[in-house]
Amino acid sequence: MRTVTVVGASLAGLYAARALRSQGFDGRLVIVGDECHRPYDRPPLSKDFLRGTTGQDGLALADAEEVAELDAEWLLGTRAAALDAGGRSVTLENGRSLATDGVVIATGATPRRLPGPELAGVHTLRSLDDAQALRDDLAGGPVRVVVIGGGFIGAEVASSCAALGHDVTVVEAAPLPLLPQLGEEMAGVCAKLHGDHGVTLVTGTGVAALRGESGGRVTGVELADGRVLPADTVVVGIGVRPNTDWLAGSGLPLDDGVVCDAGCVTALPHVVAVGDVARVDGSRTEHWTSATEQAATAVHNLLAGETLLAHRTVPYFWSDQYGVRIQFAGRRLPTDTVRVLDGSPEDRSFLATYERDGRTTAVLALNRPRPFMKARRELMRSAQPVAS
Repeated sequence: MRTVTVVGASLAGLYAARALRSQGFDGRLVIVGDECHRPYDRPPLSKDFLRGTTGQDGLALADAEEVAELDAEWLLGTRAAALDAGGRSVTLENGRSLATDGVVIATGATPRRLPGPELAGVHTLRSLDDAQALRDDLAGGPVRVVVIGGGFIGAEVASSCAALGHDVTVVEAAPLPLLPQLGEEMAGVCAKLHGDHGVTLVTGTGVAALRGESGGRVTGVELADGRVLPADTVVVGIGVRPNTDWLAGSGLPLDDGVVCDAGCVTALPHVVAVGDVARVDGSRTEHWTSATEQAATAVHNLLAGETLLAHRTVPYFWSDQYGVRIQFAGRRLPTDTVRVLDGSPEDRSFLATYERDGRTTAVLALNRPRPFMKARRELMRSAQPVAS
């Protein structure tokens, strides 16, 4: 390969670029990104950046020296509009066509939005610009914030807003936030963090509509059960959808992401996908660790022209809420039994395992980072990438 184009200039795209150079690719490297910013770290957006304790410079994932060493052609502030997989070219929204021998798809995902008119004060949080807009909106003093969705982003935003002195309410349609991920008992433990810090948690009801005049500012959130929550600022955290629209007509199979084999390789060996947009071996994982780990495997197979390496790992995520670090690794089923090994849920500091048929399937920790990492390593021993 003489030219490889990485479409997506965020975490997964940067790691793919690094892997290309570290694995010996010395040809032309093109990195296309729809944002004007070079790759930056997203997890702090809902935490340190939103609270104002970290600035934009503190988010950078690559310094000037590394950018120079990558020796890449950066095309930022422009979207990819189409992929001619057979003809090996990427068309940009400005009409420019990039001839390429290999493609890494790392276009990530876009936040889902609520239907209805555009209202000022309604935010999603995915990009640096999103976070800056929300931070600016909160800067005028204490306001009533309603966070729709009690998942990781929603809970972290609620935590940050509470720390800034705002009146915060979290609305979660499920009986408990994080119920599918953690199960009822442990989800209940994490849900109590909101109340511990003065945040109102409303569960078991969805959102019917946002109140406010079209073109004006949001004034409230109407719930499915008829209640109306007054709101000056609303943050919508109801999940994301993979950015695959630009791949329509490319011939690549799409199914809630770009369909890949276990080596992150698509139906065409010169096209691989990594990160939130990639559906690898039947599943799509929207976590920081997956985006970084998949890149080396995908690039190895891209340069080989076939799948020689499989990406096998244990799913892992973490979330920082109200001064508590929540860490989870593994694959749990609703029938798994949870057992606390160390610490106490009442103290919001413990290590717990999920067990099935006498073996550990997943591990959860609140503020127990060292024991957790040891338990995670044990889970990963049988799931490392293997050469074929």
